[in-house]
Amino acid sequence: METILDKILAEKRKELILLQEEKENIHGEEAGIKRSFINKLASGSELAVIAEFKRASPSKGDINTGQNPKDQALFYKKYGADAISVLTDNRFFKGSFSDLSAVRETVDLPILCKDFIIDEVQILRAKASGANLILLIAAAMEAERLQELFDFAEGEGLEVLMEVHNEEELEIALKTGAQLIGVNNRNLKTFAVDLGVTEKLAPAIKKAGKFLISESGIKSEDDVRRVIAAGANAILVGEAFMKADNLEGLLKAMKIPLQGAVNQ
Repeated sequence: METILDKILAEKRKELILLQEEKENIHGEEAGIKRSFINKLASGSELAVIAEFKRASPSKGDINTGQNPKDQALFYKKYGADAISVLTDNRFFKGSFSDLSAVRETVDLPILCKDFIIDEVQILRAKASGANLILLIAAAMEAERLQELFDFAEGEGLEVLMEVHNEEELEIALKTGAQLIGVNNRNLKTFAVDLGVTEKLAPAIKKAGKFLISESGIKSEDDVRRVIAAGANAILVGEAFMKADNLEGLLKAMKIPLQGAVNQ
């Protein structure tokens, strides 16, 4: 039975034909200030927040399609976000690389290109648009291909958030050498959400000495405390921020000190 992830990846393969034709015109960002999310995590004393610019999704439909990416990026920075994620998939999430470029022009925070990356040309496009990090999804490809794309991204000076959902994917992700392991609490095949996924995978991630980023389904301070208790160094939040009536209050409430949070 074809899953939502299968449909998305099939669309990506179609998009690659056009991207390959544009490859010669893709020029990477000039080397400059290193905007490292890994360094932020290594020196941080509180939970890091990756705030996402997300117009829509296959599971939720339209979330906030009319918001200006520059305005949202400024809000995110003002209210304490440590990095910004930008959905660049158009067919299923109504995003674009133009959104990514707009955010890059507006803030100096590390920016994550959130997409379903299966080819080097997408990585080059992300870099040219101003990304400092890219997302690689373990469920989207074979282990050998995942390693190739991880190595290519690092060679381009980008950091990689390696996304997993179960033990098998985590085992593969850890072998790549990735420092950032994102646990997606949303199953990309069924789109069901369960914060217990972070709790289940966290011990192995922490034992390996990696940074744990909990993704999806985090909507409240209680959710944040739960993933901190499991060992999360950071969270990625999109829908809750894009729909928030009080973005400042919600984002600031999620900036919780890591030390002692377990016992609070």
